[in-house]
Amino acid sequence: MKPSRKPELPGILERHENEILNEWIQGQLSSATLRGDRLAEGEMREQSRQLLAALRAGAREGELDFEGTAWAQTREALTRISRSRAQQGSSPSETAMLVFSLKQPLFGKLRKELESDPLKLAEELWSTTLFLDKLGLYTTEVYQKSRDEIIARQQRELLELSTPVVQLWQGVLAVPLIGTLDSERTQVVMESLLQKIVETSAPLAIIDITGVPTVDTLVAQHLLKTVAAARLMGADCIISGIRPQIAQTIVHLGVDLADVLTKATLADAFQIALKRMGLAVQTKAQA
Repeated sequence: MKPSRKPELPGILERHENEILNEWIQGQLSSATLRGDRLAEGEMREQSRQLLAALRAGAREGELDFEGTAWAQTREALTRISRSRAQQGSSPSETAMLVFSLKQPLFGKLRKELESDPLKLAEELWSTTLFLDKLGLYTTEVYQKSRDEIIARQQRELLELSTPVVQLWQGVLAVPLIGTLDSERTQVVMESLLQKIVETSAPLAIIDITGVPTVDTLVAQHLLKTVAAARLMGADCIISGIRPQIAQTIVHLGVDLADVLTKATLADAFQIALKRMGLAVQTKAQA
């Protein structure tokens, strides 16, 4: 429902901006949803000031169409604030209350100025409510998108931390894998290994799957892809950690690892790698 007359909101914001800002800030400070440990008061005040200024600029066009070009500055301000609060760990409710708490000071000014015209007051309260609700929903959507991006980035960082590429010896790299090996993690393993091969010019890499609980056709395919990519970079791979159960599973699945050197333990694979490098480990007595 659209108001039948020109909205009063632009004039209200122009005439009473400072009063509305002060009442709005006081309302937020007294709100139970405000977490001082996550959002400093000074930052909250500045965010409120920027958003109210953006609202006043958009309202000058006289139309409460939040998707319109006149409200681009407001959308930008809400996006910036929502992303900031998502990064700080605020909840969706805490973030949306920034907008919803603006209703009280705005409605107070509308009631005071339109108390002699109940019909127009009802129209203004309804149109302003719909408009601010759109702002609140937009804030929640941006917040959720930001949180999803943060979670995705953290998951990727955890994957990178859980798949380190270590240099066992000059020219010998190792990738100890622990946990489930899926497509995304395989991509991280491949990227990390190839980057390390480029950095060290290592001709040998050991992929240790001792910590991988199960090996199925998909896991075997991922391993083969990693080996093939390393070979294209000039490095040969040895797969270690082939336990009896895994060996039986691979045979049962019919996965062809004939072209890949495999060993039961990381120590066995390291010994082969040293031999290929023309090196050997001896005890002091043997030396």
